[in-house]
Amino acid sequence: MAMDRHDKEKEMASVLLSALYADVISPSQIRDGFFMLLESVDDLVVDILDAVDILALFLARAVVDDILPPAFLTRAKKALVESSKGFQVIQTAEKSYLSAPHHAELVERKWGGSTHITVEEVKKKIADLLKEYVESKDAFEACRCIRELGVSFFHHEVVKRALVLAMENQTAEPLIFKLLKETADEGLISSSQMAKGFSRLAESLDDLALDIPSAKTLYQSLLPKAITEGWLDATFVTSMGEDGEVQKDNENVRRYKEEAVTIIREYFLSDDIPELIRSLEDLGAPEYNPIFLKKLITLALDRKNREKEMASVLLSALHIEIFSTEDIVNGFVMLLESAEDTALDILDASNELALFLARAVIDDVLAPLNLEEISSKLPSDCSGTETVRVARTLVGARHAGERLLRCWGGGTGWAVEDAKDKIMKLLEEYESGGVVNEACQCIRDLGMPFFNHEVVKKTLIMAMEKKNDSMLNLLQECFGEGLITINQMTKGYTRIKDSLDDLALDIPNAREKFTFYVEQAQKNGWLLPSFESLTPLDVSLTQAAAS
Repeated sequence: MAMDRHDKEKEMASVLLSALYADVISPSQIRDGFFMLLESVDDLVVDILDAVDILALFLARAVVDDILPPAFLTRAKKALVESSKGFQVIQTAEKSYLSAPHHAELVERKWGGSTHITVEEVKKKIADLLKEYVESKDAFEACRCIRELGVSFFHHEVVKRALVLAMENQTAEPLIFKLLKETADEGLISSSQMAKGFSRLAESLDDLALDIPSAKTLYQSLLPKAITEGWLDATFVTSMGEDGEVQKDNENVRRYKEEAVTIIREYFLSDDIPELIRSLEDLGAPEYNPIFLKKLITLALDRKNREKEMASVLLSALHIEIFSTEDIVNGFVMLLESAEDTALDILDASNELALFLARAVIDDVLAPLNLEEISSKLPSDCSGTETVRVARTLVGARHAGERLLRCWGGGTGWAVEDAKDKIMKLLEEYESGGVVNEACQCIRDLGMPFFNHEVVKKTLIMAMEKKNDSMLNLLQECFGEGLITINQMTKGYTRIKDSLDDLALDIPNAREKFTFYVEQAQKNGWLLPSFESLTPLDVSLTQAAAS
């Protein structure tokens, strides 16, 4: 809205964002919001001709105001198409604003300034009042000066600078602690701003150590004192290591989440599943697979049906290639545990999550029993339990398969249903005397390698129904060319194995034929060693039942 108004409103919007930062809008939400803007620039320029330049200035201003890290620009560029207007916005922000001499002052004054003081001016005032306090020892006057600044959203800077001052001048430490305790007791500096100040200090310890060699040791001593005196919440240390530094695992998770978001956004742009799987494998962190699932669906929830459909299709591919059922279950548990928070931003989140769960069952990513497992892992008072119940209802409804395949209105997943028809037609043509190379080309043309298990399943069923074992020649050719992977082949055989009871109603010797097909597959090296063959007892029981 500000982009389509005067400079006064643009300045007010930037000041408001700084005020909302951390206390109301989290840093990750700020990043996501700006990325959504970058993605929509091509539409914005239709109504606002100079949208590229205006948004570039908003972006630069966010960096100068310390609400966006400079690294955001680099990551966002990787996730945007070079020919897009969003990419052009970042280039403009970097070249026209952030690389200019005295760029902070230039950017702060670009919209004519306002009655509000700039971030740089606030930092200077904070430094001056702290220096004056150490000299005068007047805590009452220092609190008055902090209050007069009128920047409660920026009080974390007061905390950080005060603690740095205590490190630089250790004789001033008692005075600094007295002031911070006073501000906390008065409610002048909130507990979240206090924790934010400590967190920012922890993040900058490596840089501080260049000027204060004992910075880390000093920080370790400050932390327990602050908690003991009661002006730093004890829960703050749950995210910190014993030495006061952010735990390595937490840092790894944070870095993984950032990489995951970039990979997912690139996928939404490219629709390239094999590339996404390669990127995930390159990360080499399978223990974080549930986190990836949570990020995937959370990002899709706030987008259009196309992305929701892509997310569901991707889940099928990931389950076949690299995700275990346990990964999928744990990912959904994490999602549902935070469903109430998600609903604050996405009003229909509960219903959308129920659709994702139900769709996962229809796509064979989850078994119906997994819904019970997910529900049992949730806290008793969690709203996610109701979401699971709705998902079970959706799965049990008439024509659930067809409805849920269309739940996002088509898109990529629409192609899944269409692919089933095409697979049947190409197999019928091949069985009636078609050429194996042409059949392979048709499979390749489908462009859905994650769905080739359906080719395997349909081929085996047709071989049983038509009593035509030569159909397996097609599988041999596909496997030899690398068109159907061992994972896809195993998945196809597993799906047949799981549905043998139903198949035996129409094909009495289904188990006997399947046992023969498994022997052929194992002989040819098509199946993973983990695949479990039928026992002779299984076969004899089916034959007895059929007779």
